Amino acid sequence: MDEILDLDHLIDGRRVGGDRPGEIRNPSDTNEVVARTPDGGAAEVDAAVAAAKAAFPAWSEASPEVRSDVLDRAGTLIMERREALGRLLSREEGKTLAEGIGETVRAGRILKYFAGEALRRHGQNLDSVRPGVEARTRREAVGVFGLITPWNFPIAIPAWKAAPALAFGNTVVMKPAGPTPATASALADILMEAGLPAGVFNLVIGRGGVGQAIVDHPDVDGLSFTGSQSVGAGVALGAAKRQARVQLEMGGKNPLVVLDDADLERAVMVALDGSFFSTGQRCTASSRLIVTDGIHDRFVAALAEKVAALRVGHALVPDTQVGPAVSQAQQDNDYRYVDIARDGGGRIVTGGDRVKSDTPGWYVQPTLIADTDPAMRINTEEVFGPVASIIRVKDYEEALAVANGTEFGLSSGIVTTSLKHAQDFQRQVRAGMVMVNLPTAGVDYHLPFGGSKKSSFGPREQGFAAIDFYTQTKTAYIWA
Repeated sequence: MDEILDLDHLIDGRRVGGDRPGEIRNPSDTNEVVARTPDGGAAEVDAAVAAAKAAFPAWSEASPEVRSDVLDRAGTLIMERREALGRLLSREEGKTLAEGIGETVRAGRILKYFAGEALRRHGQNLDSVRPGVEARTRREAVGVFGLITPWNFPIAIPAWKAAPALAFGNTVVMKPAGPTPATASALADILMEAGLPAGVFNLVIGRGGVGQAIVDHPDVDGLSFTGSQSVGAGVALGAAKRQARVQLEMGGKNPLVVLDDADLERAVMVALDGSFFSTGQRCTASSRLIVTDGIHDRFVAALAEKVAALRVGHALVPDTQVGPAVSQAQQDNDYRYVDIARDGGGRIVTGGDRVKSDTPGWYVQPTLIADTDPAMRINTEEVFGPVASIIRVKDYEEALAVANGTEFGLSSGIVTTSLKHAQDFQRQVRAGMVMVNLPTAGVDYHLPFGGSKKSSFGPREQGFAAIDFYTQTKTAYIWA
């Protein structure tokens, strides 16, 4: 039996306790309490921001080797403890154990990558137009960053926001998502164990009031948020009011185009992975499958067979392929959209029913819906569950138009053996990321992440692009 964790805030290097009115239950077995949580508010945020502000001068002026060493040690500790951390993640969020361990390793890799980037913060030496004047630029830390993270990647996304902030000399106040604070708390402990000075990284656990207090705080210099469009709009407005820099990732309604010339087996594998693994709870999931006439019927039949065979169950059971939804609210939302699609004329090819399980959990049957129209709600609103809809089109040109016919623009994909169509799709699709013969979900940690239209706002996350958000450029002119 796994122990129940009693969580506290991390403020100025100390665990700050108090009452723990909240409970985090295992989505695979709701009889099991994973953690008891505090409910922080403005007072805790004030203390955390004050600590981060006080720690900023020393941390930003420290040798980059100091920052690099801390991040590298933290990455090593995470990978050494991948089994235990992955198990905690799976108990808390509901991902299969293999996915939980894989995400944990990814977090370790992210920290190690930014350990290297800490040593590569660079500037330029340029010729001035004025004789005798030298001109140069340098990148400097910004200050205190407020990081508001989601529940669907409870260690990877906190890592990919915090690691570049810390690598480039900033300090952090983080609010983890309500359903998954234990995993974020474990990351905080590891950062401290790796030698991070007190106050450089702070964690405040609580509900929406914590996030709002971070957004509104006058001493928070930058905000990075991942979540829904509605909440993201409020974050952007709050940042604009006080001229703080802001970065938003707000989901997608990602298209996967399957053309007549596609390798059928490859197309089915790509759609199955992108639409249903991680319980469909990925902002890059393939939620719209846009399929041309010539391959449509064969593709639907083959994919439906694979979807129906997916093993739904307890996240810690080795042969489980699809774990539960993160919460009852998310489970209800998934089935609500299935009903909306059915009522709108969609045909349930497979799934759509409640799951019978050995343990009480928030399970959702993977569901494939055919005969949908691009304008139906199932094709315009983000579901965030193991639900995929199929749109039939006559040719590539119509497929591209449908792919672009949404307010989202995060990830996109095409399955084809045509180099002409693959290259044209890369150029013409309105999305921040394009996959050719690959699932729309699944990105590398050393490359930029982000979308277009209403999916993203502000500079890109991850990889070499992260320096644009987490540093500011200073230009110096020198006459000697």
